[in-house]
Amino acid sequence: MKIHQNARHFASKKALELPVVRDVTKAGLVRMHTGIFLEKADPEHREERKERLDAFFDATMDSYLAALQAGAPEEEAREITHIQSNFDFYNHGWTEMMEFPSDELEEHYERYETFFSNHDITIADPLGDFAPDEMPEAPSTPEKLDDPVHPHAEGGFADDVYVEGDDGEIRVGGFDEPEDVDISDAVGVDEGEA
Repeated sequence: MKIHQNARHFASKKALELPVVRDVTKAGLVRMHTGIFLEKADPEHREERKERLDAFFDATMDSYLAALQAGAPEEEAREITHIQSNFDFYNHGWTEMMEFPSDELEEHYERYETFFSNHDITIADPLGDFAPDEMPEAPSTPEKLDDPVHPHAEGGFADDVYVEGDDGEIRVGGFDEPEDVDISDAVGVDEGEA
């Protein structure tokens, strides 16, 4: 899968690992991801998906931290959460929101199979152990699975994590974490953020 990585990702990672700012950063990241993926959603279905996406992304922040604690580098831990999201999008037939084509689901699962199986995560159950006690439902569009359209998906990146930096350079694997990470750059920490 191809993802972006910059200093803000490292600041958000560090903030999520600190008790004092964790909740603010987590809430900011959930808002941000819900907003990004609602923009990709079919406009007539956006509002009905919001509550589920909020809860889903909240749970993936826990899987992100678990992946980091298991020794995954930042870009792999974050990619895990994006893969989980794409599993859920696929399960609901929300193919327009997917970041990689549905025919790459198995390949992405297999790359992180150890982590996924350790947490009972499957394509059919993308949150596994991280699922909240109550998960909001949202209507599915299963008819889209018959002939999936993936306007936001980039195929061909299923064999590894491909990271694009701010300079546009794409490389296999992530960048080194800067030594001078400033948590004030983390998502949600700046009061001016929505």
